[in-house]
Amino acid sequence: MGLRSIRARATALSMGHRRLIGLLCGLLVIGLLVTASYSQRPGRWTRAAPMPEERTEVAVAELAGKVYVVGGFGRGQALLEYDPVSDRWRERASLPRALHHTTAAAVSGRLYVVGGYADLHNGWNPVDTVFEYNPTTDRWRQRANMPTARGALAVGVIDAKIHAVGGVGGNRRNTGAHEVYDPATDRWTSFPPLPTPRDHLAAGVVGKRLYAIGGRLDGSYARNLQTNEEYDAGTNRWRERAPLPTARSGIAAAVLDGKIFVGGGEAPAGTFNQVEAYDPATDTWTTWAPMPTARHGLGAAAVGGRIFVISGGPRPGGSYSAVNEAFTP
Repeated sequence: MGLRSIRARATALSMGHRRLIGLLCGLLVIGLLVTASYSQRPGRWTRAAPMPEERTEVAVAELAGKVYVVGGFGRGQALLEYDPVSDRWRERASLPRALHHTTAAAVSGRLYVVGGYADLHNGWNPVDTVFEYNPTTDRWRQRANMPTARGALAVGVIDAKIHAVGGVGGNRRNTGAHEVYDPATDRWTSFPPLPTPRDHLAAGVVGKRLYAIGGRLDGSYARNLQTNEEYDAGTNRWRERAPLPTARSGIAAAVLDGKIFVGGGEAPAGTFNQVEAYDPATDTWTTWAPMPTARHGLGAAAVGGRIFVISGGPRPGGSYSAVNEAFTP
């Protein structure tokens, strides 16, 4: 090879290296900009006192300024009470039976645990049970059974009545059941079904409208949904609204300042730390600062201007945590 050819090849290689370095630098800058943009999402996270024990697939609800965690894999009968003011936990009277993938709602000073799965001999058995907890007496009592036994459902409260939607029934298939419990009369009534039957969804209530958000088809987190459907108690009808930006299931939701904040979730590739909030007034979604700990099977409750996001699995499937993180928009 002649000297001229060697010099030409060296120049070409040098130019190629410069182009490669330039490309890599460009990608690095873009990555830094994306990371900066992501980290600068609105909202602030702080760590609160962790649960006394690790769990996942829990039910969480706020009642009289306290946050209650019940059910889940782990000690599924143990009821834990968290006080955001003192940042302390204490154990209360145990749920009458161990449950996971159950739900919790507060009405008129009582906590209600509705549906879920009873883990019997390593099998998942959907239940129709309703248990009422009185925090003053620290006692439970069983109430009228839900018409449709199901687990991985969602609940919301409108006019002091509990709306139970979706879930997985006894045939291991999704149900669109929409059944409403009136604690004052201890009776259930069937309402127009959820248009898109699904499980591992979340629900939020703003005014007299319930929003059924996300979830999955027939228990498979490889079939996650972005679906957001609104039930209007005034018209007794459902309609489709702006979809959840990130398709996910095993999520938690809490309502604060008229918006529904949705966090966490799982998919085959891993767990989610995304926090996306829906504004019913504008039918739009906004992305907020991500959760410090990505997880699914978690619970969330709003107290005193903060949302406490508790427990959940950091890996898809059966993983556990005692994490308690507080979000301030």
